Amino acid sequence: MAGISVTLEGDNIQLAFQKDEQSTAVVMDPHAARSLVRAVSQLLAAIGESVGDEEMPEELVDVTSQTIDVGMDEHGMAVVALQAGAMPPFLLRLKDDEARHIAQSLLEILNSPRDARVSHGDH
Repeated sequence: MAGISVTLEGDNIQLAFQKDEQSTAVVMDPHAARSLVRAVSQLLAAIGESVGDEEMPEELVDVTSQTIDVGMDEHGMAVVALQAGAMPPFLLRLKDDEARHIAQSLLEILNSPRDARVSHGDH
């Protein structure tokens, strides 16, 4: 069974995970913690879960990475590494079906004429 704890460590927030004998802890500044809350709320909304009474601001964050790295992690999952807006750099791990969906969708967008892209909100 997995356990999650959230504690204060000075002015930072520590998020710790434990599953069986393995444990991991991440210390975040308040800005990173808010970004994590927004990201988790967006994921919950995407799978149809309620995010509570507090409405999180819906915002698009521009990618500001000089590079976007694509590769695989130690478990063979597709990984995209980038930075968005003022958020610290992060990794996005994707299941095979998620990676295929993104790749196929991007190819469809890139293969469509420019005027068709603009007429559909440029995405």
